[in-house]
Amino acid sequence: MNKTEILRKAQSDEGMTVAEIKAYRTMVEQKPQVYGKYGTLRLQCLKDKGIDWTIANLPEYLHGIDRQAEQMYEVMYAKLSESEQFKKSGDFLKDLQIETEKKRRIEEEILNELVYA
Repeated sequence: MNKTEILRKAQSDEGMTVAEIKAYRTMVEQKPQVYGKYGTLRLQCLKDKGIDWTIANLPEYLHGIDRQAEQMYEVMYAKLSESEQFKKSGDFLKDLQIETEKKRRIEEEILNELVYA
């Protein structure tokens, strides 16, 4: 495995072995990435499983997780807001409890579907 061959494979999106991917990562300076809450949680989950380095476009994948979570939150919030169970009552404390429960359910669904799936 020489460096130029590994770099050529990486630039041309040619199939690379695990050893080549590891060698490539040591050769190329990694840019620190900043992800949102769910992208960061997914990255940690992948690291715990030991598979984060096998995803070719990891930064794009994790930013995609954040976008999907945001979209999922908006859709679920709208659907739950229409539900009779989550209608506002006019009582501040009761409405606060309803809002908290709504957010808890959405959070749980996002974690189960996107982060820990």
